[in-house]
Amino acid sequence: MQHVKYDLGQVKRGSTVVVTLDKQANVQLMDSSNYSNYTRGRQYRYVGGLMRKSPASIPVPRDGHWYVAIDLGGGSGRVRSGVNVQPPPRGNLPTYREPGTQPLRDVLDVRVPQRPADPDVLDGRTWDVFISHASEDKPAVAIPLAEALQARGVTAWLDKAELRIGESLRRRIDQGLAASRFAVVVLSPSYFAKGWPQYELDGIVSLSIAGKQNLLPIWHEVSYSDVMAESPSLADKLARSTTDTGIEAIADEIAELVLASR
Repeated sequence: MQHVKYDLGQVKRGSTVVVTLDKQANVQLMDSSNYSNYTRGRQYRYVGGLMRKSPASIPVPRDGHWYVAIDLGGGSGRVRSGVNVQPPPRGNLPTYREPGTQPLRDVLDVRVPQRPADPDVLDGRTWDVFISHASEDKPAVAIPLAEALQARGVTAWLDKAELRIGESLRRRIDQGLAASRFAVVVLSPSYFAKGWPQYELDGIVSLSIAGKQNLLPIWHEVSYSDVMAESPSLADKLARSTTDTGIEAIADEIAELVLASR
């Protein structure tokens, strides 16, 4: 694919690649082997994605030789761009795990669901999967995921799981997680725009059993730096991103995990 290439050379983990653009474009940070696959039309992995705002910042996940490729996704025209690398900040750095790099079964766990005492909470019954999302993400992510799970024999709570301004994120997820074997949170620009306090987002990470997550963040149209800005501890959790993993594939992994726990 026609693209603008930046050879960054050796870059340390925790550095930040800052990209300036004159229009929206695909910005992909790749190591040497993945950049080679990218130029040859093979399957590859990257950090980044569609950047609508400039400047865009991408954290470097590990030491190595890195490249930045900027393209218009096959569209016509040219993009003016610039790239610079900022060194890692001093002090301890959070651990970064690229979405999709680890099997869910190796990291995630499930709960034994408990029927809610209040019949108005989740219809007073237990569910396999609770999906927390902003209403704006219902057509693109929440509904397709719920339908894909149901087609695999997994019950998914959806209709009343969307969060509105003024509601307590932590309380809602607590309720959904208690009454479900597993929970999914769709993190997106719309989700973060609801104005959830950071302490509520950080509180999600305490919802774990025996050191394993029982909540899967799905990143939709957000990057690691976006999640990091809202909740550093949540950014460290194993996640799946709709940028590089399809809804059907995500449903397959969740179904495998949940059905094995019944």
